[in-house]
Amino acid sequence: MNIYFHELKSYRKTTLIWIVSLSLITIMFLSVYTSFTKDVATSKKIIESLPAVVRKGLGISLDNFFTIYGLYAYLYLYVLLAGSIQAMNYGVGIFNKEFSSKTADFLYSKPTSRVNIVSQKLAAALSLIAVTNVIFIAVAYLSASVISKQSLDARLFILISATLFFVQLAFFSIGMLMSVVLPKVKSVIAVSLPTVFSFFIIGTIGSVIGNQSVRYISPFKYFDTNSIIATRSYEVKYLVIELIVVAIAVVASYYLFVHKDIRAVN
Repeated sequence: MNIYFHELKSYRKTTLIWIVSLSLITIMFLSVYTSFTKDVATSKKIIESLPAVVRKGLGISLDNFFTIYGLYAYLYLYVLLAGSIQAMNYGVGIFNKEFSSKTADFLYSKPTSRVNIVSQKLAAALSLIAVTNVIFIAVAYLSASVISKQSLDARLFILISATLFFVQLAFFSIGMLMSVVLPKVKSVIAVSLPTVFSFFIIGTIGSVIGNQSVRYISPFKYFDTNSIIATRSYEVKYLVIELIVVAIAVVASYYLFVHKDIRAVN
């Protein structure tokens, strides 16, 4: 378990920064709820003045936008964006740093299998993501409880919030796979930012033009918050697709890591 604890220690400060950042973003966004609900009629006219394609692209539904859940779901898209970058940074960074720092030959010479090394790194990354989500959801729920004038439906709020974990799993697994496939990663952020924003833009464009097939491509579209609010559940089809993508990426990463040639340091 030495590798597991080493990775936790290495990323503890980074994880704390991400937790604080995501929490502050959410608190700041939720703080506008009172302003929006002071004069719903006026605010609704402003939103209605936006072109339908713009509202669709932004994921705004007038049926629920002026509820705490609707506004939270809309603002949550930007939390997902930030959280996805965090997860992909972990996916690329934790598994690539041994190769970029040229310590892989030393690590793999230790009396432990490559499968065990990858498993411990994977467990560490998932632990960091899980801790981020638990603390974030707790902060978000407490903030919404204070700001909202009505009692919250805890199950619905957690269902919306938990989509962060699933979307992060998707981007983490993609990052993990890319760390093996790419010949050399000099900068983790140079890989994660373009990848995350590309999927974000693809998903947004798909929503604007009404192309439902984009939902199979972009992890940002696997979970429709408006649908979650309406049905109090996830869409099983897209949840299964997401889990299949994660499973394939992780299994492929294991295989490639185990069979990867390690260049000795001269």
